[in-house]
Amino acid sequence: MTFPPLLTSYLFKNYQQHITPLFTVNEINGDPNLLPNISLGIHLYNTYSNEERILESSLELLSGLEQFIPNYNCREQEKIVAVIGGATSALSLQMGTLLDLYHFPQISYGPFDPALTDKVQFPSLYQMAPRESSLHRGIVRLLVYFQWNWIGLVVFDDMRGEEFLRKVSEEMSKNRVCVSFTEKIPISGRRNKESSEAFRFRILLSEVKVIVIHTDTDSLIILATPDTPFIPTKKVWIVTSNSDIAVRPFYHYGYTFHANLFFSHLMREFPLFDTFLRGLKPPQTSHNSELSAMPFKCSGQSEIPDQELYSPNASLKDLPRNPHQITMSSLSYNIYNAIYAVTWAFHEMLMRKSEKRSMRDEESKKINQKKKKLHSFLKNTQFKNKIGDQIFVDENRRSETQYAIMNYVHFPKQSDLLKYVGDFIPEAPLSQEFTICADAITWDQWGSKVPSAICSDRCHAGFRKYLLEGKATCCFNCFPCPEGEISSQMDAEQCKKCPEDEYPNEQRDRCLPKTVTFLDMKETWGKALTFVAVSFSLLTVLVLWVFVKFKDTPVVKANNCNLSYMLLISLSFCFLCSLLFIGRPTTASCLLRQTVFAVVFTVVISSILAKTIIVVLAFRVTGPGSRMRMFLHSRMPYYVVLICSGIQVLFCAIWLGTYPPFPETDTLSESRHIILTCNEGSAFAFYCVLGYMGFLALGSFTIAFLARNLPDAFNEAKFITFSMLVFCSIWISFLPTYQSTKGKAMVIVEIFSILASSAGLLGCIFIPKCYGILLTSVKNTPKQIKKSSFFKM
Repeated sequence: MTFPPLLTSYLFKNYQQHITPLFTVNEINGDPNLLPNISLGIHLYNTYSNEERILESSLELLSGLEQFIPNYNCREQEKIVAVIGGATSALSLQMGTLLDLYHFPQISYGPFDPALTDKVQFPSLYQMAPRESSLHRGIVRLLVYFQWNWIGLVVFDDMRGEEFLRKVSEEMSKNRVCVSFTEKIPISGRRNKESSEAFRFRILLSEVKVIVIHTDTDSLIILATPDTPFIPTKKVWIVTSNSDIAVRPFYHYGYTFHANLFFSHLMREFPLFDTFLRGLKPPQTSHNSELSAMPFKCSGQSEIPDQELYSPNASLKDLPRNPHQITMSSLSYNIYNAIYAVTWAFHEMLMRKSEKRSMRDEESKKINQKKKKLHSFLKNTQFKNKIGDQIFVDENRRSETQYAIMNYVHFPKQSDLLKYVGDFIPEAPLSQEFTICADAITWDQWGSKVPSAICSDRCHAGFRKYLLEGKATCCFNCFPCPEGEISSQMDAEQCKKCPEDEYPNEQRDRCLPKTVTFLDMKETWGKALTFVAVSFSLLTVLVLWVFVKFKDTPVVKANNCNLSYMLLISLSFCFLCSLLFIGRPTTASCLLRQTVFAVVFTVVISSILAKTIIVVLAFRVTGPGSRMRMFLHSRMPYYVVLICSGIQVLFCAIWLGTYPPFPETDTLSESRHIILTCNEGSAFAFYCVLGYMGFLALGSFTIAFLARNLPDAFNEAKFITFSMLVFCSIWISFLPTYQSTKGKAMVIVEIFSILASSAGLLGCIFIPKCYGILLTSVKNTPKQIKKSSFFKM
């Protein structure tokens, strides 16, 4: 069996890969149930993590000599049946292309690469690493947990890197995480100093605080090689399990990678291997002398000669290393399982052979057939290893990788630590697949605060995000929510309106319940308007009492006392009908307020119109033979009032029968209040009723204006003219004011118009008469009235 794992003699992790085959072969050869009477052997070849050198090692493997002779095998005794390698996808691909020509089974122990599962292109290649199809989800869960949404990505410029980039980008997009930059490291140029320096400095000098690195086992070292100037970047590096951080050059620039979070394969303890590893003595050769010396070097003994810094007989258990450097690594575990997989396949093949020839004869005569036959057994091999894990060679039956989240911490004096801080179990329930202990993470030497990795500061509640044109969705400005809207969460993309029964607070981060309000009789406006309405109504009753008491006086008789009584009673009800607008709106009050107001006011205006018509007829049709004399009937005024009022009653009946008014809640007029009011049902009907009253008022004004210069001391046309002028002015002003107000103000405006217009009619028509009746009673005789200038028009 051939094994080429040793990548560089200076890395302890590679030394562990070097001795893992020794441990495994010794364990297998000591098992009497595996390959009885057969000893398993290995050849080790160094690949130097270089695509060109791997071809040299592969040719050397096939030829058996340092001088490569294609298609010739110069080994006399050892017969190779399988090859285990390499540590990266690129190395496995280079080896597989050559080894497949000779049907050698190749078991790769490097990271799982979906591209290598194509059996048409790689029929002889198998992978021992567990599947990593959920790694991108674990990384994004970590980013979301710490609220990092502005990160950088570093991947290899190959199919595996593209696949990871696609998956992680999709997952980030779902979780609103943005990528500031993506650095694709060319595989062919990563060992070239000139080509590596370009992307190295772009990464280290970028403003991004969190960088995700998904490369292979050795690529991370290029970011901190000894020729890189010290750059205290204060970055958080999220490294996948394939990017090994246990490398010595980090000690020179440990602060650069101080806050490293490492997704490592979650490994079970392997006591036998740990014991074996601690009991080894590092060999003293020209290739590994530095490996032996470096761990024994004391930070306070820089002046001691190098030959005194280590002991040739010391074992690895005495090395000042962290536990993660002694425990079997994921790559070593894959090597262990790969050797066992080949062994079990070979064991099964031997158990089934029917020929009774010696192993030596079969190997010498049918070695090619043996290699082809081994494939059929290898692809179906499954076994349970020494720590109880079930191992499948078939990639489709293999479980998902479980990850331990480790925190790499660098200390002064060239010491470091890898702490377990969480895990990601893809096959666990959603609520249990990701765990993290943030308090256990050491971030940097400047403080313990979790670093911030955002493009824009978060928008607080009460603000919304405004995306910047041409920028990623994580880059935005924050603007306050518009009037009437809130945002109760951080980083809200849109503000939302409060429910109709609530309003935003001053910070616009939550909704407060609105208070229900209406024009209540207990509030200031309600009390004032009620007082004015009742006062004017009582004043009107008082005027009526005066007219009744002095009904025999010339002034009262000359003004048609019955019409005056009807007018005063109607005016009293006009004042009182305004009370229907005060108080909590109900169905009854909404039905009555406008209709009662319209009918009562129509009676008032009709009475004034009747008085005006009587005055005009009295002076215009008194001539002999006039045909208009027939209208000078005593009941004529009552007909006018009845007909005009009846038309208004008909309008109101149609209104109530089609679109009657109803109580409603007004949530829009005032931001902090719900106003209980009456909906008119039909605005057209409402304005028709007002328009009809306006038509009657305009008719009264016109007739009274034409009759203002008629003779006789009892002509009240001028009073009527002025009263109608006041009435029309008030209601003409009412219309635009009513339309421009909302809520309780509309009710107050209408009540004010009712009271003002009614008071105008009362004051202009009856107050002068009361003055004449009460204060000039001596002159209140027909003879004195004719001489008095007060009553003359």
